[in-house]
Amino acid sequence: QVQLVESGGGLVQAGGSLSLSCAASGGAFSRYSVGWFRQAPGKEREFVAGIPWSGGPRYTDSVKGRFTISRDNAKNTVILLMNSLRPEDTAVYYCAAKATLGLYVNYDMYNHWGQGTQVTVSS
Repeated sequence: QVQLVESGGGLVQAGGSLSLSCAASGGAFSRYSVGWFRQAPGKEREFVAGIPWSGGPRYTDSVKGRFTISRDNAKNTVILLMNSLRPEDTAVYYCAAKATLGLYVNYDMYNHWGQGTQVTVSS
């Protein structure tokens, strides 16, 4: 059973950068597909970026060219580097994982979740 812990959130001005980390323990993390999701107040949780255990990453349109997801299986870590942040990126960001070959954008397909980390972008 894998456990996930996010870190790296905070307050940043528009145009700034943050790097979120998702650290995993308790499972064969290299065989998990990992997604980053976010949820703003009053809104549904939405897919931001994901990386399968084998294959290329995927991004939602609003973050393409600004966010980069990567994984280091030796360190059981997935990083979400966020550049050119905008106020509309403000949300709680969650890391999610599933022991599967494919990558899903639907949050209800994931069965392992971190506690979330707050990202606030001021204008």
